Amino acid sequence: MPQITVDHSAELSAALDRGAFARALHTAVVEIAAARPEACKTLFRAADFTAYGYEDPEEGRHAIVHVTLGLLAGRTDATKEKLIEAVLELLRTQVKDDGIVLHASAEIRDLDPSYRKFER
Repeated sequence: MPQITVDHSAELSAALDRGAFARALHTAVVEIAAARPEACKTLFRAADFTAYGYEDPEEGRHAIVHVTLGLLAGRTDATKEKLIEAVLELLRTQVKDDGIVLHASAEIRDLDPSYRKFER
């Protein structure tokens, strides 16, 4: 915990420094949600194809990024709201403006009580 996934349009691969974003995101999660630094894990998934509205996806004028944070239950709504705002601000500041319209979103979900993990 936390389990973090960043889904994004492939067009953002050059505009998003994934390492810097992950470090900043992990710092926010530790400071705001009281997670342990070594527990923070982020998976980036670039989508080869994304579409927006009725526009021709081949024009590539829009890019999408969505961050999902899975946390163990127990955080207050105020903590979750503060963390989401921090995530959106990181996206605002860390995704370079390359002329493409950026559609950014984030959500926090409580991990199911069945959540388990192992390391080796």
